[in-house]
Formats: sequence, C-alpha cells, structure tokens
Amino acid sequence: MTKENKVEFVIKTLNELYPTIPVPLNHKDPYTLLVAVLLSAQCTDVRVNKITPLLFEKADNPYDMVKLSIEEIKEIIKPCGLSPMKSKGIHGLSEILIEKHNGEVPQSFEALEALPAVGHKTASVVMSQAFGVPAFPVDTHIHRLMYRWNLTNGKNVAQTEKDAKRLFPKELWNDLHLQIIWYGRDYSPARGWDLEKDIITKTIGRQSVLNEYKKLKSPNT
Repeated sequence: MTKENKVEFVIKTLNELYPTIPVPLNHKDPYTLLVAVLLSAQCTDVRVNKITPLLFEKADNPYDMVKLSIEEIKEIIKPCGLSPMKSKGIHGLSEILIEKHNGEVPQSFEALEALPAVGHKTASVVMSQAFGVPAFPVDTHIHRLMYRWNLTNGKNVAQTEKDAKRLFPKELWNDLHLQIIWYGRDYSPARGWDLEKDIITKTIGRQSVLNEYKKLKSPNT
C-alpha cells in the first residue's frame, strides 16, 4: 500500500469510527481551555476534568485567578501533578493576559508560547480547539500511532508533527488530531494493546512493530 493509500485508509477509518468528535477537556471558553490543557501535562484528561470544576468555581477568568495566591491554586490542582510549576504558570499567565491582552487569550502561536508554562503543544491545542486555526498538536497517543502506522520515524514529537502536517490535508488537521487521540485510547493503547481490535495498525502497521507484537504474544517466548 502506498503512503497516499495509507493516509486515505486512516482518514476513512477514523471518520467512520468518530463521525462526531468529543473534545477531551471540558471548558467553556479559550481561557478555561488554556488552563485545562496546561493542567493535562503528565496527567489524564479524566483527572483534569475532575479538578477544573473545583478551580473554575473559584476563578474561571484571569481577573479572578490573580486574586488567588499561587499556594491556593497549588492546593486545588495538586492531584494533577507538577502542581508547583503549574500553579505558578496559571497565576503568571493570568497576570500577563491582564497586562498585555486585556484579559483575553491571544490568537497567535507566538503570543501563546510567550506565556509562562505554555509550550508549542498547548498553544496548538488552544489555536485549533478554541479558535479553529489549523494545527496538529502531537500528544503521546499521536506520537505512538504515527510510528506504529509507519507514517513517521518516531524520532521526536516535532518530527511527528512535521510528518502529520505533510501527509494529512490541512483542512482535516483539527478533526484528525482528536480522532487519532480517541482511536489511540480505544483501539491502540500503549498497555493492554489488542492488535485484533486495532484495524488500522493491523492493516498498515510498521512491520517491526507487528513482528514485536507477535513475538510478545507467542506462547513459545
């Protein structure tokens, strides 16, 4: 199968499985999305969705957030992990949004990535999900699946993002990155992976990955 055919197969399968695409992190506007994405670093979306209502009850905008101390934010978000860094980031970016952006989340990669604790992936999620700007945020699921599907060399997330943007049509990026995340969770997880259920990897998977899977499942090993 050519790379073009592989890409078509991926798009077709994902559209059939996920005709409507839920957004993983609960939010109501760009600011609450930005905070939720920041909290999701090394933390599950399920846990983030349990913590954000507690935080947003006290502060769901930068003006209320800066009234909280970093320590108060840290106590609320502790279950998400990395709370010292994340609490400073949330408080610091809220101050900058008020000082430089009239309390609004800026609509550019450059301005977003200039905010404390906001990296390229976080900025990409906000640009795509809050503002509809084509972006391809690469999380662990996308990085794993693009490698399993032999669509990238797995060197690093920057390379995976570059390959995804090169292979997939720009107008599909915002839907596709979410569809791939859901597919990774439902059919192609890192642990407890069942290749029989993973139709995409089973059909177009990297040979070395398929061989390794078979080896691990073989009763003789």
